[in-house]
Formats: sequence, C-alpha cells, structure tokens
Amino acid sequence: MTQQAIIVAGGKGTRMKGPIPKQFLELMGRPVVMHTIEKFYLTSRNINIILVLPEAHHSTWQLLCKKHHFNLPHQLCEGGQSRFQSVKNGLKYCSNDGLIAVHDGVRPLVSPQLISELYLQSAAKNAVIPVSPLVESIRKVNGTDSKALDRNQYVSVQTPQCFKAEILHKAYNMPEKAHFTDDASVVEASGITVSLAQGEANNLKITTPKDLLLAESLLKNA
Repeated sequence: MTQQAIIVAGGKGTRMKGPIPKQFLELMGRPVVMHTIEKFYLTSRNINIILVLPEAHHSTWQLLCKKHHFNLPHQLCEGGQSRFQSVKNGLKYCSNDGLIAVHDGVRPLVSPQLISELYLQSAAKNAVIPVSPLVESIRKVNGTDSKALDRNQYVSVQTPQCFKAEILHKAYNMPEKAHFTDDASVVEASGITVSLAQGEANNLKITTPKDLLLAESLLKNA
C-alpha cells in the first residue's frame, strides 16, 4: 500500500529558552527535523513525505536545506494555528488511498523499523499508535487534593501514529475540538477503534535543552 507521512514541525520551542525553533536546532551538526525526515526516507524511498512548517519558517528551511545539502524528496506545507489545523493542511498533499503516518518533527530518534511495523499494522487494523509503559508513579491532582493512580493502567503515547488514508481524511473533516490532543483522539471521535503497538524508549520528543543533549548522546552511541 502507498505510504505517506505528515511530519508536523510547527513548534516555537519556548521551553528551549532560545530564539531558534526546536525543529531547527542542530543535532549532530544538522537540524533536528532533517534527522526525522531521513528516518522516514530510510523506511522507503518511495514514501510521500510532507513537512508542515509555519509559513514564516519556509525561507529558513530552504536556506538550511541548501546549507546542509539536504535533498531528500519532500513537500513543504504551510502550518495552521493549531496541530489539528496543521495536520489538516498536510492532508491536502496526501491521497485518499494507502496509509498515512503523522509524526512529530522533533522526534528524530524514531527507528525505521518501528515506522515500518506501524505501517504494517495499520494496514490490518486501520489505526495504530505506539505507546510505552509509565515508569514513574502518578497521581491525579484536584486542587489541593491528590490521589495515587495505578500506573499499570496508563501508557505514554508516541508518534508516528498510522492510519488508513481514507479513515484519517474522514476524521479530519470534523470540526476541531479542545480534546483533540493528537491524531488518535481525532480518529476515535469519528468512531474508529485505535490499536496500540509497542513504542521505543529512545523515541523521545525534544522539548528542553536536556532532551537535546540526551538525543545527541543516544545518536553518538547508536
């Protein structure tokens, strides 16, 4: 089945406390999002990759591609005011056939093996997302009160989240709602059951300077 990928890279990187958007920060000498795109290209050279960036960042991205001689095939798409709107914009570049993966641009350590496995499972199960078990204790907070919860009943959700194309297109025709925090929540609201797959411990999302240092260390020791 045709494989397509929407890579969402619209973050401003406020938690990085710097002027450079986190997707453009250098990781092993190249912008973070270049590593991310490369992982999908390693999955399949025929994959249709759509990079969603705020319009204000398009010229910066083009300059970075020239600087780093980055010529892996991809299409550039304008981001929206929210993640929902950004993915919806990216879907305009995707066909209604095959499979679509939606991935955070600042998860550059995802393995091609996991991407391939998620595509394979989504072909059979319609909608599949990678998850990992919680390793720390958790509590539910209500004002000044809190209550311990059983962490074994919860998982941490990662990307890429993979879907049959027609299912994702249909789901994103719905109006945006506040509880749509990821693509799985949108698809579930359309009446589709989302299946879980085993994620990867190293598939971290870079949001802080510490995450960037950890990612660099993991890449050096890969």
